[in-house]
Parts: sequence; structure tokens; C-alpha cells
Amino acid sequence: MFSGSMVAIVTPFREGEIDYQALERLIEFQIESGTDVIVPCGTTGESATLSHQEHDRVVEFVVEKVNKRVGVIAGAGSNSTREALRLTKHAQEAGADGALVITPYYNKPTQKGMILHFSKLAEETDIPLVLYNVPGRTGIRLFPETVAELARLKNIAAIKEACGSVDQVNQILNLCDITVISGDDMLTLPMMSVGAKGVISVAANVVPKEISQMVHAALENRWEEAREKHFHLYDLFQAMFIETNPIPVKTSLAMMGKINEEFRLPICRLSDADREELKKILQGYLTLRR
Repeated sequence: MFSGSMVAIVTPFREGEIDYQALERLIEFQIESGTDVIVPCGTTGESATLSHQEHDRVVEFVVEKVNKRVGVIAGAGSNSTREALRLTKHAQEAGADGALVITPYYNKPTQKGMILHFSKLAEETDIPLVLYNVPGRTGIRLFPETVAELARLKNIAAIKEACGSVDQVNQILNLCDITVISGDDMLTLPMMSVGAKGVISVAANVVPKEISQMVHAALENRWEEAREKHFHLYDLFQAMFIETNPIPVKTSLAMMGKINEEFRLPICRLSDADREELKKILQGYLTLRR
């Protein structure tokens, strides 16, 4: 369940509302391209600007349309433990296979506070939980020792590591038995070389087949093939973060004709200079449809 190529799928908008027709097309594109797990309502899905009702409906919609063909890990985190618990319970009730729970952002809890936060979610639900460590977004970092303590809980199954450090993965796997998932496309292969089991990928929105091929080559110990694909995709990995995620990836999908180029403030359109740079890089991978 928690291995392979997993896409942090975007939430397409049209005229201020969620474009469910486009979302369904994206889901089919992912499944047809070999993606193992769909992850709605994460950072890339602009969860921070979805209403509670929209968040719930997107999770329900993805579970319904996927229909058990691949896994679904629903974004369910919040800086409020009460709200994170509500979202996690909803993910379970909706039929998701797992819930992705971010460290509480903004209020900057201590390591003890985070242990209490995640323990509460684990104790009051049965759904497998994927911890999400992304200090660049949240301002706090889960220490490896904290992860090891949380890994003792029965339904904490994995951690998405997006702290930019392969050494963090080394330390976690040295301390405990937990599945590590890369949260950084550029570090997926280095993390897998020390024991990570896959990626929750931004770039897989654009090149799902290629990401799946790279990840499965690594899982099957075909390291030379995996390295070739990593270096082939590296410029695209960097381009997905030329500005704040998900601006570049949604712009890319719009260039491909798959979604409307629309965001919710404070996320806004790509600058003209970065748009030209992104377009040049994409043209190395794709035939753009205008």
C-alpha cells in the first residue's frame, strides 16, 4: 500500500469552483500511466484554501472514481488536533486506504506536543496513518527519535519525508521499523537507495509513467535504469519548484491541456519569465497542446 509511485494530485478549478470533470480525467490519466496511489487534498492539492465541505467532497470523489483500482491516501492534516481528527475520521468513513497527516503548522508545537497530537489521531481511528514531515512549509521538524516513538503505535504505518535530508531517512530507519516515503522528487532515488519505498510526487502529475518506471526500477534493484531515469527527469524535478508548489505543476498541466490554469489566492499565476523557462523545460519532455 505505502510503496511505489504516488501522486500528490492537484485540485483543478474552473471559475472559482472545483472542476470535477477535469479531476476525473486526471485520475484516469494517473491510473492508466501506472501510478500506484492517488493522494488528494495535500499541499499540491491546495488543501489550505479548500473549505471543509470541499475537502470532504474531493476525498469522497477520488475514492469513488478510483474504485479500488489503486490506493488512495487522503490528506487529513491540520494545525488543530481536533480538526485533524475530524478529517482523519472522514477519510476513514469515505473509504480511503490511508490518511496523510502533516505536522501542526504555525503553532509550532514541541516534540512532546507532536507525539500527543499524532497519538490522539492514532488512538481514535483505525485507518493507517502517514506522518508528513515538511519543515519548509510548517516551521517545525519531526526528529528521528520522535518518529521512532510514534512508529510504535499500531496504525502509524509510514512517514512522508520532505525535509530535504537523506540523513534524516538514515536516522529514522536506523531507529525504527517504519515505511519511509520520499516527499521530494529530487531526492526520491537517493532516499530509496538507503531504504525509502517510493515517493509522493509532484512531478508525477505531469509525467506519471516516467516516475512510476523510475520508482519501480529502484524497488526491483535495477539501479542503473533508475539512475538513468532520475537524471533524465532532474531538470523537470527542479522546474516543478521554480516558484511555490503547486504553481508550476498546475501551469504545466494547463499547458498540456489537462486543466484550466486557475489557482486560489494567495497562490497566483507564474511570472512571465518563469513561465518561459518552464515551457522550455517541458518542451524537452512533452508535446504541448495549446
